[in-house]
Amino acid sequence: MRFGNIMLAFALVATPAAAQISEADIDRSLALRESWIGLTENVAFAGHWTADGRGYAYRKTVPGGFAFVTYDAKSGKKRPSFDQQRLASALGKATGESYAALRLPFESFAFLPDGKAIKFSLHDDSWQCSLADYVCAETPRVGQPRAFGVVRDLAVPADNSPRRSPDGKWEAHVENFNIAVRPIGGAWKRISTDGSDANFYDPESIVWSPDSAKLAAYRVRPGFRRIVTRILSTPADQVQPRVMEQLYPKPGDAVDIDQPALFDVAAGRQLSVPGELFANPYDMTKLEWRKDSASVSFVYEQRGHQLARVVSIDAVTGAPHAAVTEEAKSFINQGRRFRYDLDNGREVIWMSERDGWNHLYLFDGATGAVKTQVTKGAWVVRDVVKVDEAKRQIYFTASGMNAGEDPYFQHFYRIDFDGSKLTPLTSANAYHDIALSPDMSLYVDTYSRVDLPPVAELRRTRDGSLVAALERADISKLLAAGFKAPEPFVAKGRDGQTDIYGLIVRPRDFDPAKRYPVIENIYAGPHSSFVPKTWWPFGYHSGGDKVVGMQSLADLGFIVVQIDGMGTLNRSKAFHDVAWKNIGDAGFPDRILWHKAVAAQNPAYDISRVGLYGGSAGGQNTLSGLLFYPEFYKVGVAFAGCFDNRMDKISWNEQWMGWPVDASYSASSGVDNAWRLKGKPLMIVGEQDENVDPASTMQVVSALVKSNKVFDLLVVPGGGHAVGRSTGPVDYGQRKQFDFFLNNLAGQETPDWNARAAAPPAP
Repeated sequence: MRFGNIMLAFALVATPAAAQISEADIDRSLALRESWIGLTENVAFAGHWTADGRGYAYRKTVPGGFAFVTYDAKSGKKRPSFDQQRLASALGKATGESYAALRLPFESFAFLPDGKAIKFSLHDDSWQCSLADYVCAETPRVGQPRAFGVVRDLAVPADNSPRRSPDGKWEAHVENFNIAVRPIGGAWKRISTDGSDANFYDPESIVWSPDSAKLAAYRVRPGFRRIVTRILSTPADQVQPRVMEQLYPKPGDAVDIDQPALFDVAAGRQLSVPGELFANPYDMTKLEWRKDSASVSFVYEQRGHQLARVVSIDAVTGAPHAAVTEEAKSFINQGRRFRYDLDNGREVIWMSERDGWNHLYLFDGATGAVKTQVTKGAWVVRDVVKVDEAKRQIYFTASGMNAGEDPYFQHFYRIDFDGSKLTPLTSANAYHDIALSPDMSLYVDTYSRVDLPPVAELRRTRDGSLVAALERADISKLLAAGFKAPEPFVAKGRDGQTDIYGLIVRPRDFDPAKRYPVIENIYAGPHSSFVPKTWWPFGYHSGGDKVVGMQSLADLGFIVVQIDGMGTLNRSKAFHDVAWKNIGDAGFPDRILWHKAVAAQNPAYDISRVGLYGGSAGGQNTLSGLLFYPEFYKVGVAFAGCFDNRMDKISWNEQWMGWPVDASYSASSGVDNAWRLKGKPLMIVGEQDENVDPASTMQVVSALVKSNKVFDLLVVPGGGHAVGRSTGPVDYGQRKQFDFFLNNLAGQETPDWNARAAAPPAP
């Protein structure tokens, strides 16, 4: 069935109660973000330092939108980072779109090193605007793309421009699949003979040694070229559909096999490099020469994410050795990898969860042995901000060190390489975003909580003392408009000991004498934690869009919550490992206990009527709740779900579900378990989703039909991965979600939208 630009199938039939929700109620919720977003001033976002270390540039709220400001750390004065009106005009001219000066379409930017231009991301593309004549242009993508980082797109030529040696006397490129070199102005000479179309040298991997005597490169055995095909049913430029293709490796597919090769350029010979230490790669980082030209190094991660090594290859003998070896019985989290070489690799700083918590270690680069565990304790290192080699100190952020605080709050610390002199540089009970100056003498601390608007302060790293208060948010107008911060709530998880953290959002007209159905905003991806910890409820920063979306839904008569159950990141390794080969778990045993704990304290919390909604991994989680826990979860709205981990991208799924593909993939599959459905799902998918193969949704549909199940489906022609999840005032998918929960969880009738006055759509 076709309704305008929306295709609907398998509609549920509800028996609603008398109408209680008006068009105005739903329109108000859909428009909540836009009606609130302009009601704050001086809300600062984390920024960056200029290359000279003098200026700190950041974004903040002002009446009418957002201003980009640069603070001069020497003079203490602020100035506009650039002319926003001129930039809006220039960008509009370049894109054909219209932009308001105070609502530019990017949230962050960076100055180029000379300060004469800025760069930023727009619609996932890189852009650059000059600040002299205000001309904007998209930055061309250079090089050969790799699908999810593991399979080169051989349909796009690699950048084979000659790579010049540091001394300017030589250059190298790939010729007939082999490495060729020449003196500048001389004749090319091939110095490899083992390259072929099935085992070729990658010109983009060529790196010269600092002394210009040697070079290294990867020889590549290409992986499987899996193509996902989609149909664009309603292209803007023609009547007939168009076929769309995407290189999209999936779990189990063969990936590119990169093998390092070394060459003595002057002698024109190739060194033999034994490959036993890196025989089954999933990921090989860029080849890096040590400063003394004595060795070249890289990080090798083995297929399956259970073994990683920092490998160093001797530039004279070609012999490799492991400077660091990391092993795990479950998974090594590739997203938290950190490695820093000291003194030409004689020491290596490495991040590891080997003691059950994410910490920093100092390795002997020659023997591969741990010299010192730099950080230690029942808390996690979040990120390394800077390594000060001269003082042998590390600046880093960490969570969970302060007793009595939310363990997800991030703080800033300094520590010596030997593990001594651990120094906290932040103190407020909040989440701290840090920007350290290039010379490490100053840092800007932007801190907040969901109930504490941001404060931005300039401080000295010497002792954490205050230099200047940059911004303090004013939310008085927002409070006058009825804003209320979400309420944090903590309950014990499945083991009876571990604290599980979440947020509660109530209707703004909450009546404790009433009983409210409950909706959980779910996202249980193991790559992070997701309950917002910072203050920005309006959208698209630090998970803040979840807050305004939750409030929009709550105002229609629900209590809306969000929870981080076991299996998510930023707690102990054991907490995280619950997800290993077990994506279907999604922390549900912890979530259900959390819900029951809230209900025990709050009679208005009706756990006989609990629903879910989520997108992407959250879409999979939503369906999993209905399939595996139907006694608790009754209805769900799943956006763009990766319902079967065998159908989704290789990178995310093999990280948590392992390799080779085994029965655990089926056990978590929404396709193989569709027959279990008892509740009521609505699935929303964009037919042009480039993140999750849309066929993942359609395979669930097929399984549900074969099982004679009833469900709702909304397919949006031309829609992408985020379709239906915004809170814009005219978003069809969001309105569909509201209607679905009102009909099927609250038992309320919603407006007859087809009776609403309408006009033909614009051409």
